[in-house]
Amino acid sequence: MTGFSDIPLGTRPQGRWALSARWILADTPQGRHLVENGEVVIEGARMIHVGTPFEGELAARHAMGEALIAPGFVDLDALSDLDTTLLAYDNWPGERKGRVWPRSYVDHGPYEMYSPEELAFQKRFTFGQLLLNGITSAAPIASLFYREWGETTAEFDAAAEAAQDLGLRVWLGPAYRSGGMVLEEDGRIMPSFDEARGLDGLERAIAFARKWQGNDIVNPLLAPDRVETCTETLLRRTMAAAEDIDCPVRLHMAQGAMERDTVQALHGKTAPAWMDDLRLLNSRLLAPHATVTTDDDLRRYADNGVTVIHCPLVAARHGGALRSFRKLRDMGIRIAMGTDTAPPDMVLNMAVGMMMARMVEGDMAACTSARFMDAATRHGAQALGRNDIGVLRAGAKADLAVFDLNDTVMAPTIDPVQTLILGATGRVTRATIVDGRLSMRAGEVAGIDMKAARAQAQTQFDGLLARYPDRTAGHPPLATIFPPAYPLSDHRQT
Repeated sequence: MTGFSDIPLGTRPQGRWALSARWILADTPQGRHLVENGEVVIEGARMIHVGTPFEGELAARHAMGEALIAPGFVDLDALSDLDTTLLAYDNWPGERKGRVWPRSYVDHGPYEMYSPEELAFQKRFTFGQLLLNGITSAAPIASLFYREWGETTAEFDAAAEAAQDLGLRVWLGPAYRSGGMVLEEDGRIMPSFDEARGLDGLERAIAFARKWQGNDIVNPLLAPDRVETCTETLLRRTMAAAEDIDCPVRLHMAQGAMERDTVQALHGKTAPAWMDDLRLLNSRLLAPHATVTTDDDLRRYADNGVTVIHCPLVAARHGGALRSFRKLRDMGIRIAMGTDTAPPDMVLNMAVGMMMARMVEGDMAACTSARFMDAATRHGAQALGRNDIGVLRAGAKADLAVFDLNDTVMAPTIDPVQTLILGATGRVTRATIVDGRLSMRAGEVAGIDMKAARAQAQTQFDGLLARYPDRTAGHPPLATIFPPAYPLSDHRQT
């Protein structure tokens, strides 16, 4: 693949400049179409032409060769920590593996397992990973299991700085909660609440949101953590604040058995039914993951314009699935996409999502590549109230990704979108442009040395692992919590 050699990484070229490729995924007044041997022309932060070769004057033209130029992905549940869910896949039950705080840890006093510098670093590192995978807009998500309570405004100020340095469009807000699940000495998993602490977290999140209103790269988001950790008062004040600030709210809901059973015990109904009865479901709400919804829950989502964030890879790793992609679409529920685990690979998530959709329904016609590409781009943008990202058209923001269809890992191309989703991963992303700026090129990200950062991330993750016994029931040694896939041996073959 050629192109970009004369554009300094992290800069926005002057004047009008063009990208040409074998395939362009263009948005037109007649709908989304593929353009063969097409061209995208960028001026400043916006595209001024998408389609057949441009006939006007250009400062530069960059040929990308056998490639697909597509809208950048919109990731509404974007991994932004060193993913601890990876530790759960071969190690269960979660409450015995540090996934639920034991009473002894709560009584002793939960503490931050990362320093402020480490919290800032992991945002910068994972933002780089998102750009490597063609993600141009992201609403970051991180685990609170290893936190003292919620996220801090200081780390999100650092996240905002990282997003601007690296060139990633973000929707940011520190996660807050009124409570958490506690494993009691008798083995029961019970909710424990501190509403005042949750309301304090909300006020800090509101202050952060107001600080970033009007910044097009850093946008506000309110992020109450999980529905079972929130009280009615916290959620009512959250939705009122979101209306006042005019920002989206993301709330993890209908995503697992522990949540379902806890909310049923607390409120006598499912989380979507509880929220709807409180009149708190609306079109601002982004709701990962919807894998344990009832038909009544889905009807409530549809009636209130809730967007479901589909994260197929993390769901499938836990044995879950959206039931089903086609059913939600037929009900008129908007489906956007998220990654929510490592790797933050939207291409892989679309592939897994397509497989799971067909397995759930036992029908090849349950979904198409085009439907998933739409969910990963323009439907995510619509959920954020934007019509100028997640699309390739004149007048839209120049947020786009270039995928190499000639990569040696690729199967022969029958169709660029189908082949990308079913025959590749995000590793074939060769360039990511955000707001007209070259944020990633050929594995290099503006503002960070990803190879050096990967080594630092491993050291930081190893330090977190060493602290796992503190918050694991019975405080067993690390080798007991996370045994290796095969026994370790010092046996020498002769």
